[in-house]
Amino acid sequence: MKILDAVNAAGIAWMVVGIVIAVLILLLIICNIRIVRQTSKYIVERLGGYLTTWSVGIHWLVPFIDRVAKVVSMKEQIYDFPPQSVITKDNVTMNIDTIVFFTVTDPKLYTYGVEDPIMGIQSLSSTTLRNIIGDLTLDETLTSRDIINTKMRMIVDEATDPWGIKVTRVEVKNIIPPKDIQEAMERQMRAEREKREKILLAEGQKTSAITIAEGNKESMILNAEAEKEAAIRKAEAEAEAILKVKKAQSEGELMIREAEAKGIKMINDVHPSEAVLKIKSYETMAKIADGQATKIIIPSEIQGLAGLATAVAEVVKDPKSDKEAEK
Repeated sequence: MKILDAVNAAGIAWMVVGIVIAVLILLLIICNIRIVRQTSKYIVERLGGYLTTWSVGIHWLVPFIDRVAKVVSMKEQIYDFPPQSVITKDNVTMNIDTIVFFTVTDPKLYTYGVEDPIMGIQSLSSTTLRNIIGDLTLDETLTSRDIINTKMRMIVDEATDPWGIKVTRVEVKNIIPPKDIQEAMERQMRAEREKREKILLAEGQKTSAITIAEGNKESMILNAEAEKEAAIRKAEAEAEAILKVKKAQSEGELMIREAEAKGIKMINDVHPSEAVLKIKSYETMAKIADGQATKIIIPSEIQGLAGLATAVAEVVKDPKSDKEAEK
């Protein structure tokens, strides 16, 4: 019985040891599993030397042999470097701080190409900035940011290629000249603002004067056109009135002539006797005698009618003469 109990105890002990070993192996495997995200790269070393670069997915390290030497971010990185003291071509000392944008193109070169990539980029940017500003005057430095940015990006990008780094942009953040120059610049800017203000005020007054002059001119033109139109209409009205008067006179004369023609026609239609015609002739002579003429020419054929005139005179004798005779 004792022997059986000893065997059973030993089996249980080995079982426990096996379970513990299995659990330890499982934990070791789990602890050496790595999940690589999309924005990262893992640099893996085996026994101290470069082995491989892990990309996105699940990976497993061999325990005690492999290790992750570096996790490299593949996103664009931004570093704002402290201001650097530089001297311009005209010996003006100023401070300029820059911002560098870069991405890692080769994780292996980024890990093994330089001891401290960020410090290397900062040193390159500082040296390049001093060289560029040394060829520019103060005014050119203040007005040539785009040129400075472009030159710095090209130079720093070329220098960092062996490090597996791609410099995408370099921006000059601040240009800080000496205090006395800042004060002079402020006075100049104030003078420029005052000058611009005066120019704008003068232009406004000029525009206002031009607008008023144009308004007066347009008003005078409109008044002149109105007077011209009134004169034209008045002249047309007078001309139309004259034409109407002449037309009325013409129509009156035409009516008189038509009446005379109708009278002659009526006389011709009734075939008047010679005595009637002679009486009409005397009536016509009487009308002529009543006129303003001082000399009257009597046709010869009328002169032979003296006897008839005497008879007519007796017939048309004035009633007043008869009354006086009676008295």
